[in-house]
Formats: sequence, structure tokens, C-alpha cells
Amino acid sequence: CRIFGTDYPTPDGTCIRDYIHIVDLAQAHILALKQGKCGFYNLGNGEGYSVREVIEACKKVSGKPIPAIEEARRDGDPARLIAGSQKAIDELGWKPRYATLEQIVDSAWRWHSAHPNGYSA
Repeated sequence: CRIFGTDYPTPDGTCIRDYIHIVDLAQAHILALKQGKCGFYNLGNGEGYSVREVIEACKKVSGKPIPAIEEARRDGDPARLIAGSQKAIDELGWKPRYATLEQIVDSAWRWHSAHPNGYSA
């Protein structure tokens, strides 16, 4: 695993991003389709997690070591990106079911463990 930048103005020096579970993303699309809504919606949990926090959550859930290589920042990467989902909440009645990073990682780990080759054709 590669960490691009450890000198950002964040608590642990790594970028902070908002993560969303694929089921929550799909649910927002379904709600928009059912309601005939057309527009732009930001979707996320409204919580930011650093790259290091994601790596630690993955280690905890998987029980496996995840070696990380620290590299220089990538040009253009902002220190913090967090989605404002209020419009989707207000207009679609959407709310993420997987509200924490641990829930998202745990669900992804369980799925990938059960389907190591992805979906079969």
C-alpha cells in the first residue's frame, strides 16, 4: 500500500477523505430513480478518515499486516475532501446505512473473503 504525502496539515499528516459503502451509493441512485429526480448530489458519510486510519481499519478487520510505503505528495491532492450530502438527505430521504469506516471495511472484507475471484460469469 502506498501513502502519498505524510506532511499534510491533518492530525496524522495524511490526506483525509470521505468514504461511502457501495450499497449506500446504490440506494441513493434507486431513491432518485423512484422519485424521478434529476440533479447533482454529493454522497458520503460526512465524516473524513485519513489514509492511515483506513490502513489501520483494514489491518484490524482483516487481522493481517499491511505494509505501507510513504511517498511524496501527488500534485493537486487537497489535504481534506468531505462530501456534503445534505441535499440528498433532504430531497431523497437518503441516509447511509454504513455510517462508520469500520462498517464499510468489515462489509468489504467479508464480501471479498466470500468471493475471492469476484462475481463468476
